[in-house]
Amino acid sequence: MSVTRIFSGIQPTGDLHLGNYFGAVRNWVELQQQAADTIYCVVDYHAITGGIDADVLPGRTMQLAGDLIACGIDPERSILFVQSHVPEHTELAWVFNAFAAFGDLSRMTQFKDKSGRAKHVSAGLFTYPVLQAADILLYLADGVPVGEDQSQHLELTRGIARRFNQVVGQEYFPDVQTLLTEGKRIMSLADPDKKMSKSLGEKHYVGLMEPPKRVAKKIRSAVTDAGGEAREDLSAGVANLVGMLRFAGQPEAAQQYAEEAKRGDLLYGHLKVAVADAVVAMLEPIQERRAQLSDDELSDVLADGAQRASAIAAPVMDDVRRLIGVGRGR
Repeated sequence: MSVTRIFSGIQPTGDLHLGNYFGAVRNWVELQQQAADTIYCVVDYHAITGGIDADVLPGRTMQLAGDLIACGIDPERSILFVQSHVPEHTELAWVFNAFAAFGDLSRMTQFKDKSGRAKHVSAGLFTYPVLQAADILLYLADGVPVGEDQSQHLELTRGIARRFNQVVGQEYFPDVQTLLTEGKRIMSLADPDKKMSKSLGEKHYVGLMEPPKRVAKKIRSAVTDAGGEAREDLSAGVANLVGMLRFAGQPEAAQQYAEEAKRGDLLYGHLKVAVADAVVAMLEPIQERRAQLSDDELSDVLADGAQRASAIAAPVMDDVRRLIGVGRGR
């Protein structure tokens, strides 16, 4: 690996689901084993761009942090912290607003998609990628693991860093590499043309902390032939289930069921039972680790993570203030 420090963040929108785990979190766990420093953040300031619920957000933030540890994020190998616990994130985002181009932000496809579905379109939703750039560059990270849907935001991050460096006359911020994760996309159980998401409703996703019986029931109810765009000569629903089986640690069984589907003699019930059994078995140790993690332990982990993150962020922000000429004479 050519990068020296990796940063990634995730919004606290509730419990993690299989799409989050297979698409991002399991890759984060694997990256801990490599040479680069790894920094992982629960980005609660990002979460408020979709609406504010002060009674719910703190609990979701703590829950997500605990879920990440249960999935294998090791606070001794990685820095794990909450975004709002390190105030330099928002300060650097304000600075970067002076370096981001309005035209570039207006072309962000995620903004177009989300703003088209929202009744209230906040300025925060528009400048979301600027805060994301600050999250990354505050730690001088040079690698970010993302899916293809986030690659446009990473290109904006590189543009902001290059403009900053050009204006201040110093190669201060690194050129961030996009570490595209393997295409482990898990689709909705009820609509396999859409990515798995909690926002679609209860029947569309499998949460990592859901009881085994509920997990099995959801998978047994998954769409197979109805609708969907065919992938790998399989219907979208079958391809999704086969992918889940493969990612849950049963590649040979997944291959067998895929071949049966292509021959036209697949029994959907058998496939669903195999997927449910594999997913339940995979989730069992994750759920056990989560149950053993107390709130006090979790608070201590996050406080330590914030302290370690601040030790990197504060000197970087001092340099930024000096380079742009603010904060002098304090």
